[in-house]
Amino acid sequence: MPRYLRSSSNLFYREQGRWMPLLILPGNTASSAVQAGELAYFGERYHAVALDLPGTGRSERIDAWPDDWWREGARGAVGLLDHLSVAQVVVMAQQALHRVRAVVADSCVTRQPPEVLRAEVASHGQRYPEAVAFWRLAHGEDWEQVVEADSDLMLRVAKRGGRWFDRSLSEIGCPVLLTGSLQDAILHDGAAQMMEMAEQIPESQLVLVNGGDHPLMWSRSEDFRRAVDAFLTSLRGGDGASGDV
Repeated sequence: MPRYLRSSSNLFYREQGRWMPLLILPGNTASSAVQAGELAYFGERYHAVALDLPGTGRSERIDAWPDDWWREGARGAVGLLDHLSVAQVVVMAQQALHRVRAVVADSCVTRQPPEVLRAEVASHGQRYPEAVAFWRLAHGEDWEQVVEADSDLMLRVAKRGGRWFDRSLSEIGCPVLLTGSLQDAILHDGAAQMMEMAEQIPESQLVLVNGGDHPLMWSRSEDFRRAVDAFLTSLRGGDGASGDV
């Protein structure tokens, strides 16, 4: 059942299953509500938990997302680990945090050209029916506030040159699985960037699928889940998912 976590603000999360903890962090304008498939699938063998990041989903709204919104989300996730008494966790996300046993980063790059970010924000303004239906499912009837806050943050990132990370990927000290689609229509040079990321991360694996779109976890869910299952099994030396990490 969904429960609230009280930290600096009210954050909402959903959980399913038991055994090895698996934390799912949605993308900017997504939420735990649209991760139902991942919760159901991975919840059969893991303790799958999906968090609504600050200002999204059923978490408490934020009038303006700060420049370090991703760090705020990471701090909220660490608070959730404390709440659940979890020492280490596998993270499935487009961002990462400390106290991490391993990371699955789907359809994630280190940079987007400013003009691409501005074009994406402009497309949000078109309010296409499919996008509106997605946002309404993810955030409820006040979905426009979330989209506007995200758009404002994206424009600020564009002004700074479009880079997401300010630290070297070579500092990552845990195993990382990078996944993506060669046909991703949103990420600029997505495959090339993910190859560069894999070269920088000491313990990395990269799976690229010649099909699907953005993100891979939804556009080619079977391929994504197959790759993740193999990666998670390798963390336990092939002895299954039961037990803690």
